[in-house]
Amino acid sequence: MFDTTTNWNLINDEHLKEYKLVIWLNEFPQNEEQRAAFVRYMDKGGAWLGFHVAGYNDKDTHWPWFVQFMGGAVFYNNNWPPLPAKLIVDDTRHPVTAGLPRHFTAPINEWYGWKPNPRMSKDVKVLITLDPANYPLGKKDVIRSGDIPVAWTNTRYKMLYLNMGHGDHIFTTGLQNKLFENAIMWLGTRK
Repeated sequence: MFDTTTNWNLINDEHLKEYKLVIWLNEFPQNEEQRAAFVRYMDKGGAWLGFHVAGYNDKDTHWPWFVQFMGGAVFYNNNWPPLPAKLIVDDTRHPVTAGLPRHFTAPINEWYGWKPNPRMSKDVKVLITLDPANYPLGKKDVIRSGDIPVAWTNTRYKMLYLNMGHGDHIFTTGLQNKLFENAIMWLGTRK
């Protein structure tokens, strides 16, 4: 079964039990009931794929569990305007990155920096990183340096976060679409 919705009230125990995989495109639960249902879903073995803003959290988000779920990563900075970027595949043997070259260029996106870096978490496996050859990246808001993971999994859960997803260019390249397809297949079939 495949459904789409923008109704966050469907993030509840009764509805979530019907799904192996939940995908969040640039949004996240806003109230405690939705958040609690999502935590229970993940604790029972559900799978999550988050795009771009779906992983956003900062001092105003007030969801400590989600910060841990994201490997401790809290939004720190971004580039602006959205720009294409060179990426480095950290692990070419992982099922999510299978068939991708070690280096590729992603289409226009707003790239996020995180503090602390999710790579610092013992539970995180970083799969793709922003290539430092991009720096400085941006015009108004500039990422000048740093190790910036853009795709990772928290190995304590069936989850994958992808920084890609800003604007209409998300599905415009075959390589990035391959990444998305691999992610869905890995999460949807993983025990």
